[in-house]
Amino acid sequence: MSSIKFDTGSYNLNKNPNFNYQLNRIVMWGGGDLGEIMSVSQNITDSESWKRELITLGDKARSEKRIKESIAYYRMSEFFRYDGDPDKVKYYKLSKDLFYDYHDNLFGPGKIERFEVPYEEITLPAMYKKAMGERKDTIILHGGNDSYFEELLFPMLYLSENGYDVYLFEGPGQGGVLRIKNVKFTHKWERPVQAILDYFSLNNVTIVGISLGGMLAPRAAAFEKRIKRVVAWSVFSNFSDILVSQAVQSKVAQYSFRLLLKLRMRLIVNLIFKIKLKVGNELVKWGLSHGMYAYDAVSPYDYIKKMNSFQIKEIAKLIEQDMLIIGANKDHFIDYHLVNEEIDSLVNVKSLTFKLFTEHQKAEGHCNVGNSKLILDTIMTWIQSIINT
Repeated sequence: MSSIKFDTGSYNLNKNPNFNYQLNRIVMWGGGDLGEIMSVSQNITDSESWKRELITLGDKARSEKRIKESIAYYRMSEFFRYDGDPDKVKYYKLSKDLFYDYHDNLFGPGKIERFEVPYEEITLPAMYKKAMGERKDTIILHGGNDSYFEELLFPMLYLSENGYDVYLFEGPGQGGVLRIKNVKFTHKWERPVQAILDYFSLNNVTIVGISLGGMLAPRAAAFEKRIKRVVAWSVFSNFSDILVSQAVQSKVAQYSFRLLLKLRMRLIVNLIFKIKLKVGNELVKWGLSHGMYAYDAVSPYDYIKKMNSFQIKEIAKLIEQDMLIIGANKDHFIDYHLVNEEIDSLVNVKSLTFKLFTEHQKAEGHCNVGNSKLILDTIMTWIQSIINT
C-alpha cells in the first residue's frame, strides 16, 4: 500500500477553459485547498486578477503557517504574468524556496537526490528516487509546456514506492531553466534526454512525457535507442496545428490560414494576429506574448512556423519502441481525435496502445488532471505488460 495519496476530482471553477484548467491544476497537482480556490475563482477574469487573487491566498496561507497551500498559490500566481514582470521571477523563487524547505525531510542520501546535469552551456536540474523493493524498471519523467518539475514530486515518489527508479528533470523552456537561466525551448528534445542518459549511465529505460512532453518524449525516442518504452501522456501530433485550431475556429478558415503559412505570407499572418489581439481578450494576448518569449520567436508568424518543428509526424517513422498514448475526451487544448493522425504516422513502432479517459473517471481534462493515480497505475500496468511479453 502506497503512502502517497492523490486527490481526485474535476471542478467547474471558472468560465474560461484555461483559467478553469489551471485552477484545477492548483488543487490536484499543487496542493491548494479546493474551498479557498472556489472562494476566489469567480473573481479571476484576466492575468492581473489571477495574480492578485493567488498572491492574496498565498499570503494568507503563509501567515497561517499553511506552507503547503502557500507554495501552490505562489507557484501558480506567476503563471499568467507577462515575461519581464519582476513579480514573475520573485514568486517563482519564493514558491521554490518554500517548497524545498517544507519538503526538506524528503531529500538527502537514501531519499530523493538532487543533481545539476551538464547540458551545453548550462546545467539542467534533476531529481532521482531509487525504487523501493525490487526494481521493476527505470523511468525518465518530464513535463511539457510551462511545467514545473516540483509538481511531479509525488508522482515520482508514487512510482518509486511501486518499484521504479525515477529520474525527473527540467529541460530548456521549462521551470527555472526558462525563468532563471533564460534558456528557451528546443524541439530537439533528444539533446537534453541524452544529457540525462549519459550523466546517469542509463540504458533500457521508459520515458514518460506529460502534455507537450507527449510530443517531446517520442521525439527523443526517435533518436535515442537507449529508450525502449515511450509514454506520451497527452495526444500531441503537431503543436502548430493545435495553435491554429485554437486561433481560428472554422475548418475553412483554418485551411486558409495554413495556406498563408505555407505560402510564407508573413505580413498577412502578422496582420491577422494584430487584428485578433485588438478584439480578443488579454489571455489570448498573454498566450501569444509568452509563447513568442518561451520559444524565442520575433513575431506571431515566426512563432506559428517554429511550432511546426514541435511535431511527431515528420520523425514518427524513426520511433521503433513500444509506445503508449494517453488521451482525455474533454481536453480543452487538444482534440483527442488528432490521435488518428499520430497513430497513422507511427508505422514502425514495436507496439502501440492508446488509452482514452473520460469524465466518468474524473480524468477528462488536459493531462487527466483530475485523476493522477489512475493514470500512473495505467502507465505501470502497461510497462509491466510490455516487459513481461
